[in-house]
Amino acid sequence: MSIITLTTDYGLKDHFVGALKGKILSEYREATIIDISHGIGAFNAAEASYILGAAYNSFPKGTIHLIGVDAERNKENQHLAVQWNDHYFICADNGILGMLMQKIVPQKMVAVNIHDRLHEDATDLDVFVTVACHIARGGLLNVIGKEIETIKQVTELQPNVLAGKSGIKGYVVYIDHLGNVVTNISKKMFLEVAKGRPYEIVINQKTKQRVDRSTIKTIWPRYSDVVPDKFSIKEYEGQKLAIFNEAGFLEIAIFRPNPAYGSASSLLGLQYRDPVTINFLTE
Repeated sequence: MSIITLTTDYGLKDHFVGALKGKILSEYREATIIDISHGIGAFNAAEASYILGAAYNSFPKGTIHLIGVDAERNKENQHLAVQWNDHYFICADNGILGMLMQKIVPQKMVAVNIHDRLHEDATDLDVFVTVACHIARGGLLNVIGKEIETIKQVTELQPNVLAGKSGIKGYVVYIDHLGNVVTNISKKMFLEVAKGRPYEIVINQKTKQRVDRSTIKTIWPRYSDVVPDKFSIKEYEGQKLAIFNEAGFLEIAIFRPNPAYGSASSLLGLQYRDPVTINFLTE
């Protein structure tokens, strides 16, 4: 059994997702196709990278991840097939994998070069499907591409340690369906820099004069830990909080958000690319 996952910015209204699955099954009927997400923001490499990073390791080793986000091959972005952490990733060289692969060295990377072997009307995703099915059959990367040493790195939204390790500045990279706000500040980075120091999280620089809206002083282990003992969990809602989510990244949330009143994103004014800073305090 070969698993091929799909992560795209196609949405579900149009025919594209169904057609993509049909192309895979037409070429390799034995494939097991799993949707990770088709709700990635249009051309949003950072969001795609976060979603893949949160999901890929739940799949067996050898899984093939086809990424249809900003997939066009052009003068700036070649097509890639990469073996990394015993998984395979197929996408355009648009920064998605550069963000994902910061800590683990890829096992092999190739620039796909089979375009002239396909029919003249082949789309970018036809290329991806051909590569995915080749790998699913046990084919080698060297057959469908030329080995390369580097891929595109995107530094625009990378978290940074502030001067003197006085803090960490990260950015919003994803907002989930509940309006919870995910940053690219990892738990690992936080622990390495914090060294047990107290801290405050400035969650919206635009409202930093409003302490009640702009700072959080505790990162809770679980959402429900924010509820004081005197309250029932079911009766308590609307409190802002911070946790490290299952993917290991700092998340700003509203406990049991009420859609009628808003979410962390809407109530705290946080959108994609907005900065979030953790300042470490001197006692």
